[in-house]
Amino acid sequence: MQNYQDISIFSRDIGVTRPEHPLFSITFGHKNSNSIADIVFTAGFYIISFQKVVSGNITYGKKDFDHGRGKMLFFKPNQIITFKNVKSEDDCFLIMIKADYFSGTALHKELKNYGFFDYETHEALYLSPSEEDTIWNLVRTMHQEMYNNTDPYSKAIMTAHLGTLFSYSQRFYSRQIINRLEVNGPVSNKFQHILNAYYNEDKKQRSGLPTVAYMADQFNFSSRYLSDLLKQETGKTAIELIHLHLINEAKNYLLKGSLNISEISFILGFENPNYFARLFKKEVGIPPKEFRFNHLN
Repeated sequence: MQNYQDISIFSRDIGVTRPEHPLFSITFGHKNSNSIADIVFTAGFYIISFQKVVSGNITYGKKDFDHGRGKMLFFKPNQIITFKNVKSEDDCFLIMIKADYFSGTALHKELKNYGFFDYETHEALYLSPSEEDTIWNLVRTMHQEMYNNTDPYSKAIMTAHLGTLFSYSQRFYSRQIINRLEVNGPVSNKFQHILNAYYNEDKKQRSGLPTVAYMADQFNFSSRYLSDLLKQETGKTAIELIHLHLINEAKNYLLKGSLNISEISFILGFENPNYFARLFKKEVGIPPKEFRFNHLN
């Protein structure tokens, strides 16, 4: 497996134009000329790709890219990426950015707000024709700016364009999430069924508390994408919904009155009763013992 820290070397190895700037690159490909041979790698930089894959496979972590979904992919640094004889038919672009490029800019802090860098390739962004035009216009503008004479305004202009590109991508992903909810129905209902099954099947005894990663695997989503879907639908993230379920279960046991706090925490999958008590107080406002006392007296 190759570990690329240099954009120029990576560009050479995948057969695209090597950049003039060591921290930032935009390259274009054209119909019938886009092909990447087999390669497994990690990259110490962000990669944003626009392409319509017609054959081959792209794997990000352990998930495969679905050719029928999306054209735009977002890779964050140091993730394992696999290309196997990838060919694409449309005009495409590839943007590569080292994290150091954002140093001293507003984007340095804002990057964590763009959840799509934590999505996986089967959650690629599908763009409508008008959305494609918006993205392409931005990318062409950035490419043109790259070849202007560098001056004190150059970096500020480029990072502003990148911020706009990220904001539009976030908007288009929100639209895609809404469309998925309309087609596939409420995700929160299935989420609740999976939680119920987790406890009915006593998986907590083997695995402890249900995690966001476990829930996301049941949907074949990444953790961030599942949370964004649920946030759009319910106003709450996956971990918040898990906590609500745990607290409701805890209240039920507390009101039965037959089990002590340690026993309840164990039944729910907590390894530490103190953690259970802290979570309960955080969500309900009072400790579990006080909740029981107030409701049973």
